Amino acid sequence: MDNRIFLFLATILSGFALIKVPLAGSFLESVSPFTDILGILTVLVFSLVLLYYGVKGLFSK
Repeated sequence: MDNRIFLFLATILSGFALIKVPLAGSFLESVSPFTDILGILTVLVFSLVLLYYGVKGLFSK
């Protein structure tokens, strides 16, 4: 199996972590909207990459 797939899964998990990280009450509270947007984009992009690899794997033969 391709090791990049596990890297993409780990990246999706880190995107979810960026979405759920509690920044309220810290000095990083001002960047909370940015981390939410970055997390959402990370999850979307790498989910689409995994879908692409899946479809490519289905129709490669």
